[in-house]
Parts: sequence; structure tokens; C-alpha cells
Amino acid sequence: MTTAEYTPKLGLYIAGEWLSGEGRDTHRVVNPATGEGQADLPLATAADLDAALAAAERGFKTWRATPPEQRAAVLVKAAALLRERGDHIARIATLEQGKILAEAKGEIPASANLLEFHAGEAQRIYGRVLQRPAGTRSMVLQQPIGPVAAFCAWNFPIMNVVRKIAPALAAGCSIILKPSEETAGSACEVMRCFQDAGVPGDVAQLVFGVPDMVSRQLLASPVTRKLSFTGSVPVGKHLMRLAADTMMRATMELGGHGPVLVFDDCDLEKTLDLLVAHKFRNAGQVCVSPTRFHVQEGIYDKFAAGFAERSKRLNVGDGLAKGTQMGPMANPRRPEAIDALVQQAKGAGARVLAGGERIGGAIGGGGGFFYAPTVLADVPLEAQAMNEEPFGPIALLRPFATLEDAVEQANRLPFGLGAYAFTENARRQNLLIDAVEAGMLAINTVRLSWPDAPFGGVKDSGYGSEDGPEGIAAHMVTKSVHIA
Repeated sequence: MTTAEYTPKLGLYIAGEWLSGEGRDTHRVVNPATGEGQADLPLATAADLDAALAAAERGFKTWRATPPEQRAAVLVKAAALLRERGDHIARIATLEQGKILAEAKGEIPASANLLEFHAGEAQRIYGRVLQRPAGTRSMVLQQPIGPVAAFCAWNFPIMNVVRKIAPALAAGCSIILKPSEETAGSACEVMRCFQDAGVPGDVAQLVFGVPDMVSRQLLASPVTRKLSFTGSVPVGKHLMRLAADTMMRATMELGGHGPVLVFDDCDLEKTLDLLVAHKFRNAGQVCVSPTRFHVQEGIYDKFAAGFAERSKRLNVGDGLAKGTQMGPMANPRRPEAIDALVQQAKGAGARVLAGGERIGGAIGGGGGFFYAPTVLADVPLEAQAMNEEPFGPIALLRPFATLEDAVEQANRLPFGLGAYAFTENARRQNLLIDAVEAGMLAINTVRLSWPDAPFGGVKDSGYGSEDGPEGIAAHMVTKSVHIA
């Protein structure tokens, strides 16, 4: 693999123009499979951010007045361009994020479907008329909130960008998006789809920069009316504090620590096949990744052996290489952090059934940022990995006895994003639906994300929803009108 394979034109997109160079500081985009630099990304200056804010303010005035069917047509066109350019964009995502090419390609139809759903919802933003005495009227209207400042993570470099832009545009808002600098090429190529689909230059802006500087400037501005963030709990809480000064609305999709409750009446082999593939998808760098596997005592040993056996068979390597089932981690910080968690858990008494070590070269140097798929059994509750989101290829296994024990463990942590349960007992399923504290619960499946369903968490995992009608509603304000 050579640097020449990484072909996106990196830049800032402000007021309809692509900007680069001109003395700006730069960030080196690295290939996680090799540790080698691929291209330099220009970073926004304070003046660039001021220009983006001014453009978003202008853009909102025109876009909110754009007929909904016209906004919908633009989103449908963007979806078509995304599908048309999908192979090219997916390859860029693998080169800069590390995930296997099949997973990167999977982001394309998921993102296009989301755009098409939001296109339909743009034409279904309803209000209502209230009953009043003859000759008078009361109405409830839903109106776009205003310019949005959105920040998204590197783990889904295509989908995360679309997930921020689509509902904002559908609602009639303008947006300034700051994706991760580590996956800038994917974001630039997706933004070109919106540009070529006819989104006016002032309506959608793309900036990169020093995160603290960018967030402080965008969130301090009275132009910004909404914050949308996908990322870690500590950073999310920091941004919420900044946003509080201007009382702006916020949608916060924060970290998780996905509990998996496996009962003894499940289809064990099918459950194992589903969970191992889902656990190590994107090297475990998924906010809804299944992480804490609480398994009923009668099948615990068989489950642990089957999970470890399947994990050991996974082919780890370059995401572009044929036959690779799990790629590298996204940056040199991740394998180092994962190894620290594994060593601490081992010291606390956990048993290593698979993996437990870095592979594929020196961390921070050549050879890429690889960590073996890791399965730890009998992990003590006091282990750090059982209490902090690992965000990596670690499966943590513990037995439980009763339904009450399982629910207690599922709800033990302050996180509440995605949760999973595997049982054929319908009554137990209903009890879990009521008892498990999570924004999303999957029973006998691992899929939590659908275009028409809300995606979001509770407790420290954030609030508000993306996707579904709720995602667009989060970009609207309610106004009551009374006429006498």
C-alpha cells in the first residue's frame, strides 16, 4: 500500500469554497494499518470560523424559506451521488480509519437510506390547529431552530457525517460540521456529494481544527442555536457546559458500555455467531458495541469456550487486504489504552481466553495499530474495563444466576446507550423491555440502527435522538400562535 492510494482533496469548505494552504497549520492524516502519514489537512483559523459562522447565518435565512420538496430533492440527489461514489469513498475511509473495506462499504447504503428517509420527513413536518371559539384560532407550529454546530467522531467516518447533516438540512437549518481530523478525507468526499447535489454554499460548512479552539468559538457565538455531538462522555459534558452560556439546544450521543444478557434458553450457536462478529466489528470501536457479556450460569462455560474459539479464528490485518475480518485500531492511542485495561484486568483476576496483546508492529511507529481480539473471563466488577468504556476489541465475560441479577448488572453503570438480550422466553423479554435502562435494546438481534428509529441514550450516554422523526424534531422549535 502506498500513500498515492489516498486521493481525497483535503480542505475546509466555507461559504461554498474549498480552502487549503495559505499558511494554515496542518494535521497529518495517518494510515492506521501502516502507521505512515498520507496527507496534510489544513486547520481552521479563528478568521475561518468567523467566516463559517457568517455563512451559516446567511444560509439559514435562505434555506429555511426553501420549500420542503426542494430540500427533499437535494437530499435524494445527495443519496444518489453517495451510492454512485461509494466504492471510492469507502476505500478512503479504510485508508484513514482502518476498518475493513466491507464495513466501510456498508456505511454507504446505510447513509444513503438515512438521507432518503430524511428527504421524506422534510415534507412531513406538521403543526396542529386547536379548538377555539368561532372567529378565533390557535395553532402550534414547528420551525427550524437555526444554525447548528455539529461535532462527530472518527469511528464511522461516512455515516457520522451524514447523520449530522441530513436532519439539519431536512428541518431547514444550516450547519457547521467539524468531523475528526483523523478521518478528514471521508468527510470531504461526503461534503462534495452535498455540494454537487445542490446544497447552497452558505448552508453547509465543513471545518477542521484544534478541537478546543473550534468548539469554544462556535459555541460562544450567538449565531449557533443548536449543538449536536457524537463522542465521549467527558468531552460531551465539557461541550454542554460551553453551550449552557447561550442556552442552546443540544443532542448528545455519548459513550456506552453495552451490556449483553445471555439466558440459558437462547439459541447458543446462533447467539455466539452474531455476538462475536458484532463485538469485533470496527475493532470494537463502536459506541453500541456489546462489551459486558453477562451469561447465565448453566451455559457460561460453553459460551466462554465458543466465544474464545471464534475470536481466535478472526483474521486481523490491513482493512484493504482480502480475507481480513478485523482491521487495526484507528490511532496509536487506542492499542495502548486497550492494553492498559487488559493488563489491569488480568492483575485483578480476569482470565485471558483469547488475545490480550498488541500485534503487528511497534505502537506509534511502523507496522500499524493492531490489537488482538481479546476475550476475558471472570472479570471482577472492580476491574477498570468493567467500569469505563473500553472502545476496543475486548469482550468481558461474567456469569449470573437469575433475571434479577442480570438486570442489576445491566443497570449498574451510569451508561445507558445500547443493550442486548438473548432469550426465547416472551415473558422475560417483556420484563427486560421495562427493566433495562438504555435508549436502545436489541433482543435476539444485534442491530440497533435504522433510518426510521430514534438513536440515542439515557443517563451519562446523553440525551436527544438522532434518526427517525425524532432526529428532525430535535432541530425544530415549537411556537404557539393565538389569533382573536
